[in-house]
Amino acid sequence: MNGKQLGLLIVLLVVLGGAGLLVQHSRNKSSDTAEQGAGGKLFGDDFPVNDVLHISIKQGPNELNLVKKDIWRVRERSDYPASFPQITDFLLKAAGLKIIQTEQIGASQLARLQLATGPETNSGIVLDLKDKNDKSLKTVTLGKMHMSKPPANSQFGGEGFPDGRYVLLAGDTQDALLVADPLNNAEPKPEQWLNKDFFKVERPRAIAVIFPAATNSWKLTRDTETGEWKLGDIKPGEQLDTNKISGVTGPFASPTLNDVLPLSATTNWDKPTVVTVDTFDDFTYTVAIGKKTNDDYPMTVTVAVNFPKERVPAKDEKPEDKAKADKAWSDRQKQLDDKLAKTKALAGWAYLVPAWNVDPVLKERKDLLVEKKEEKPADKTAAAAGKKDDANTPDKVESPEAKN
Repeated sequence: MNGKQLGLLIVLLVVLGGAGLLVQHSRNKSSDTAEQGAGGKLFGDDFPVNDVLHISIKQGPNELNLVKKDIWRVRERSDYPASFPQITDFLLKAAGLKIIQTEQIGASQLARLQLATGPETNSGIVLDLKDKNDKSLKTVTLGKMHMSKPPANSQFGGEGFPDGRYVLLAGDTQDALLVADPLNNAEPKPEQWLNKDFFKVERPRAIAVIFPAATNSWKLTRDTETGEWKLGDIKPGEQLDTNKISGVTGPFASPTLNDVLPLSATTNWDKPTVVTVDTFDDFTYTVAIGKKTNDDYPMTVTVAVNFPKERVPAKDEKPEDKAKADKAWSDRQKQLDDKLAKTKALAGWAYLVPAWNVDPVLKERKDLLVEKKEEKPADKTAAAAGKKDDANTPDKVESPEAKN
């Protein structure tokens, strides 16, 4: 081999080596930004979903941060607990997202697929999955949803329903990827990610509603769970209408919440209505309710208890029944303790509660009473005429024979 041939061989090796590096670089890029082909996972096969401890969702000026502390919490709602099942479902879905199509686009086409980012509210949604150190594990822009085509014989027409979404991985401005899930709940709306487990009043024994206008206030009590409800401080001429109290004797039996407010928001309330409920389980709930706005009431919830320290044995209780009764009582107290802890945790926030949860108990005193029947004008005229005739009728004079 002469010198010229050796030189050519060296050049050829350099070229092949460079080509190999380019191929490897391309492969690494593909691995870093998911497999850029149909069937591949958006975040790759080894995405560490369990390392995600912070989910950031941004669109224009709106932002949502779900952060794992002791539990998952919603930062934009004063660290109120987030829905753990909802977050788990979202992360597993994101980790398993599959690419079904790749579309080469330019910068001018980002807006068409709603993948442009910026201050506009209709821009792409930036999803950032971070670890415990707030370091991004994966960042992706979520764009326009892909709509399925309705069947040819469909009677309803329209665009079908969302069956996928265009996305753009961070650092890639050319490959718009269509994934097989629309990720409908990936929105920066904190109220949609709240833990909606709320308090629940069971076995009410006494219900008192104190309105800002004292004459509207009332209190109902009963001695047993099957006993008759009685109106407290009843006045002459008042009679409780039992047909009107069905809506108020089960207050907050299964309430729900629409949103959460910082507790400082209650400083703007002007003389709230206060509902106090005592139960046969020795719970006392105090619910302060503000003025209704847009079909929601703002409210706060506090709870106190007066649990017995020990079980009171039943009359003529047999020794063989004691152990069973003690265990049942202990189990029940454990349930009540757990319920107390969950309800006490609600005291750190104010809540927006739908009106249908609240309106039934906010009846005024007059709305619980039997209506007084008013005399009709004709009856009043007849009664007045009768009195007039009686006044004009001379007294009866007895005859002499009657006197004798």
